[in-house]
Amino acid sequence: MIALGGFIYFWVFYDLPAIDNIQQGMVLPATRIYDRNGVLLYEIRPPGNDQGLNTVVPLETIPQYCVNAFIATEDENFYQHPGVDIEGIIRALWINLRGGEVLAGGSTITQQTARLLLMDPQQRLNRSLQRKLREMVLAIRLQNRYSKDEVLTLYLNQVYFGNMAYGIEGAARTYFAKSAAELSLAECALLAGLVQNPAYYDPFTNLGTAEDRQDIVLGRMVDEGYITQAQAQAAAHDELQFAATRFPINAPHAVMAVWQQLERDYPEYVYGGGLEVITTIDLNWQNAAQRIVQAQLDRINHPADGSRAPANANNAALVAIDPNTGQILTMLGSPDYFDESIDGAMNAAVALRQPGSTLKPFTYAAAMNPQLDHPYTAASMLLDIETPFITRRLESYVPSNYGLVEHGPVSLRESLASSYNIPVVSVLNDIGIERMVALASNAGLTSLANNAQVDLSITLGGGEVSLYNLVQAYSIFPNGGYYIEPSLILKISTASGETLYEWTPPPLDQQILDERIAFIITDILSDDAARIPGFGRNSVLNIGRPAAAKTGTTTDFRDNWVVGYTPNLVVGVWVGNADNTPMVDVSGISGAGPIWNQFMRTVLLGQPELEFEQPDGLIRLDVCALSGLLPTPACPLLRTEYFIPGTQPTEPDNIYQVFQIDRRTGLLADETTPQSDIVEQVFIVLPEEASEWGIRHGIRQPPTGASVLLSHTELRLLQPDPYTIFQISPLIPIDAQRIRFRAAVPPGTQSLTFTLFDETGESVVQQTITQEPWAMWWQLKTGAYSLQATATLDDGAVQTTDALYFAVTEYEEPASYTVESKP
Repeated sequence: MIALGGFIYFWVFYDLPAIDNIQQGMVLPATRIYDRNGVLLYEIRPPGNDQGLNTVVPLETIPQYCVNAFIATEDENFYQHPGVDIEGIIRALWINLRGGEVLAGGSTITQQTARLLLMDPQQRLNRSLQRKLREMVLAIRLQNRYSKDEVLTLYLNQVYFGNMAYGIEGAARTYFAKSAAELSLAECALLAGLVQNPAYYDPFTNLGTAEDRQDIVLGRMVDEGYITQAQAQAAAHDELQFAATRFPINAPHAVMAVWQQLERDYPEYVYGGGLEVITTIDLNWQNAAQRIVQAQLDRINHPADGSRAPANANNAALVAIDPNTGQILTMLGSPDYFDESIDGAMNAAVALRQPGSTLKPFTYAAAMNPQLDHPYTAASMLLDIETPFITRRLESYVPSNYGLVEHGPVSLRESLASSYNIPVVSVLNDIGIERMVALASNAGLTSLANNAQVDLSITLGGGEVSLYNLVQAYSIFPNGGYYIEPSLILKISTASGETLYEWTPPPLDQQILDERIAFIITDILSDDAARIPGFGRNSVLNIGRPAAAKTGTTTDFRDNWVVGYTPNLVVGVWVGNADNTPMVDVSGISGAGPIWNQFMRTVLLGQPELEFEQPDGLIRLDVCALSGLLPTPACPLLRTEYFIPGTQPTEPDNIYQVFQIDRRTGLLADETTPQSDIVEQVFIVLPEEASEWGIRHGIRQPPTGASVLLSHTELRLLQPDPYTIFQISPLIPIDAQRIRFRAAVPPGTQSLTFTLFDETGESVVQQTITQEPWAMWWQLKTGAYSLQATATLDDGAVQTTDALYFAVTEYEEPASYTVESKP
């Protein structure tokens, strides 16, 4: 028994700190965060300094809601136990045994206070039975020395809330720009939820998670009888107004991101041992980004000449990364961290937003994979004309271009460089959404893969990504197709000089994109001539040195983007509003574009101009510019294009076709036409899908009876749009209400039969056509229908389309109803 007693004494009681040492626990070494050049960004001061991060307030000035929230969440039996809650320990033990791991700690507020103020950092990190027992002894001694209210006061004034805020007063000022005495129930509940894991529940970066935790706190307060269910529901629906008070800090959003990483990996050193942290941030670049962003927002919000309306663009973010190392050189999360009116403390660089057209390069890159049966190339001809597509939800989707302009047949190069919408959706529909999402996700845009609702609109920005990850993903284009992991920290050392972490160059061994495709995408995005139709010559995407760039603009001008790069730098810019309100006529080229241009010119000034290096395994070939096929004498314009061997065209151009014309009549020459009156003329023969576009745009059609050379086309229905619901109007004669059935036919088609089935599967219409136009008109009749087309070819072969579904209903007046206002 003596031996056992001695063992217990030395194991638990020996060398326990004296309760009188509690004041020493309030004075902790600082953690200093520097930029890459050794310039101090911020000094994380411990509680008890005069920085304003921790201001001690008496318990009576703290709202009772806050006191109750902490007790209900952290220690429901606080006023009943002697410092250690046996009931809580048993409950935590049961939870841990059921879970097979440490899921609940059972530490009372008194124990947490003892651990925070009396134990050194190493002891706090030790999650052993010995540490737990020593903590319990200290808690009982602390409780014997101080009253319950005094312990609670110590706890509420010393506990850490994240974002440099120690104590309830510091937290109130940091998160809500008010004193603790002014906190509401909703605000108290949110703060009480933070202390368990300040980094994870940080409302500035994880608002949804913080609000979920707030709901848990409110529920615990209801369970303990502190508030009613109605009060909890009202508090949960209160709109929290976040703010950030000014304190001495450089690159605040980057500092916060680094701090979160330190909290995750070295929590006890941050708040107890003190760290020296060298980041990847270049403060000179960071300050330049902030100046440029603020100047551009002021320019578009206050036009000097009054030629346009104010843009209502109040927020912006910029991220710069080295694509070969992953080092983040600049992270600007807003134009002003301390501007409450724009939610400046929210880090827009890591917020999920719709990326607009910035995802198009990933669609085209996936489509150029030479392993595909029919890979696309930069020369591939695409049709930029109104085209209906069928979504995964079996709905008709008809994308349109910016400005509602159609450009007809275009090359893939022009389509990407000028950011046309319709062709890229067509390409995505052809290769499948999964291929594009897989490439983008592997590059870093994992939020797309986690979204089960993605559809064809994803290539136009119909998903959500962060600027931080978008810049990371774009790094695959200048670095030869390799995945990189972004890094914000170069070195971490303890106050005594021990190195805890030091960045080393990551091996580029995870290639997710063929380097030849990466180069071709870069060549397109840096082709100033190819983007003239979309942006004009010498737009803001031209920075006077080799650089590739892509813009993005979302619906209603809620977001606009530019992501661009040189061989050794990728920079992304977002402009918008934190509350998602739309801007006024601000696109990527007019909003984010000037910021990107000026930042690139500023930080690259004096650096050598680097060329994008062409990898081995590419060939260059002259093609007919319009069709992308091999040139013929009739082709008026050639272009030299890059190809991966095996993907180059092998067939001659079939768009420019030569016909013999009777100069007297303008018709096709025949045997009666004198030889002197026969002239050869070149006509543009477009695919059937584009024929009506060609007529509308004045493209001369081949003469009647001409035998045209058609491209290899599969039979497909062009009209009506699939899954469309047509309504019969009571104001128009029924015989005037018709829709058109139209199909694109393969070469050698002798006849085409349209067959219309009703919802029972019975054929209600069948009509055969033996010449162009391959179309017919049908008078509307209510019902649900499916349409098929069958083509008979010269060789007797028969092709049949898949069924196209549509419906016809009677016109109905819109219902009159009242919209209830919901909280």
